[in-house]
Amino acid sequence: MTALSGAQQLPCARHLFDVPEDVAYFNTASLAPTLRSGLSAGNASLQNRARPWKITSEDWFTAAERRRELFADLIGARAQDVALISATSYGIATAARNLNASPGQHVLVLADEYPSGIYTWWRFTERTGASMLTVERRPGQTWTEAVLDVLDETVAVVSLPQVHWTDGSLLDLEAIADATRAAGAALVIDASQSAGAMPLDVKTLQPDFLVTVGYKWLLGPFGLGYLYVDPAHHNGLPLEENWILRQGAQDFARLVDYRQDYQPGARRFDMGQRTAFELTPMAIAALEQITAWTVPGIAATLRTTTGRIAAAAQERGLTVPTPRGPHIVGINVPSGTRRQLLAALTNADVHIGARGAALRISPHLHTTEQDINRLVTALDSALTQA
Repeated sequence: MTALSGAQQLPCARHLFDVPEDVAYFNTASLAPTLRSGLSAGNASLQNRARPWKITSEDWFTAAERRRELFADLIGARAQDVALISATSYGIATAARNLNASPGQHVLVLADEYPSGIYTWWRFTERTGASMLTVERRPGQTWTEAVLDVLDETVAVVSLPQVHWTDGSLLDLEAIADATRAAGAALVIDASQSAGAMPLDVKTLQPDFLVTVGYKWLLGPFGLGYLYVDPAHHNGLPLEENWILRQGAQDFARLVDYRQDYQPGARRFDMGQRTAFELTPMAIAALEQITAWTVPGIAATLRTTTGRIAAAAQERGLTVPTPRGPHIVGINVPSGTRRQLLAALTNADVHIGARGAALRISPHLHTTEQDINRLVTALDSALTQA
């Protein structure tokens, strides 16, 4: 994580979140707590939506474009390279529709990867005759090493995250991206567990597609996601055809003058109803706050928080993955104590995620010293009873 070496750590921002003092919430990787600014923006947008006569034709476009620009800035992209979508599955399905493979070729994925992508690539292999190549790790092997061991010219598509969703195990995307290009394969990145919490630069990685949801580390509402599309694919086929994607859509009086040509760049891949009057202001408020904090600042701060939690777990004989992302730490516990640990944490109003074999701990800038102490105390209580 050398990119974080010069990043300034940020102060605790509990006051900016609607998280009560008696709740220790460590499950941002599942569903982020909403910022107070997002709540205010959401309330105002609902009131505005209740009075549709105040909504102008320009309002169908301006806020959505602001959201596109803010996300593009976070990943080093241009606004015209970003599509506004609904979900990870929508983005990966768009990628799959615009990529191809041949019988004998492979789609490379990680073992125990999030299912939305896996199901899409299953369908892709049915269409193309390619097959799945699921990467497993040997004991002591990193995900990066495991991927590079099998990534060769038979691979048509590499579909990977920046960190594994179950425990935060880190992948070196730069090394993998270089190897992917050398093999002549397409690169699809699922950044749902890293965009907003870890630096990402599409100019360096050069993925064909990068997708993320907005309700995890981007601190936004459910149902609004993002898809980066490399310019080489800007002339591709969208999943759906809707009016707002077409040239001249701003002129409502001429919508029945049907057009073949699309709005420029990746906008052709936008989902229908992308305007999302009620939700878009919440997403904008969140993206503006992340921009003010800076992603390197968020990552450096969360690295310190998860580092303390990881050290406490290791002192108690528990294992954590290395290398890992700065914002998630998966604690591997003996199977016989797992249920007791989860019950003890729940009873203490400490909220985590249990994914795969790990207890997944994912804090954010709302996390306090008191939260960490409550987490460690609950672990001690459960381990003592085990």
